[in-house]
Amino acid sequence: QEQLVESGGGSVQAGGSLRLTCTASGYTYSTVCMGWFRQIPGKQREAVASIDSESNPLYADAVKGRFTISRDNAKNILYLQMDSLKPEDTAIYYCAAGGRECSPSPGDYDYWGQGTQVTVSS
Repeated sequence: QEQLVESGGGSVQAGGSLRLTCTASGYTYSTVCMGWFRQIPGKQREAVASIDSESNPLYADAVKGRFTISRDNAKNILYLQMDSLKPEDTAIYYCAAGGRECSPSPGDYDYWGQGTQVTVSS
């Protein structure tokens, strides 16, 4: 059974850092794009960063220069290093696995984790 499990969320002050981890199982994730999305209650889920099977990253403009996405295909783990966090980064962060090409559209991803809360206080 395909499963994605996020961890590493929490509460930090503005300017702080967090590292999210997504552990995948039940599927060969090394050949597909994986991504991080975030969602604030009442708003649409938005793309944060994605990384293809060759570890080429894409970032949303809002997080460029502050967040770093990476993956360890041998361990089926996806990471999101978040530095210089801002209050507007507060959201539930979701890990997702999708097709061969990365996309900012949530609909292009087949598997999702349950989400982890990130709260940044000013």
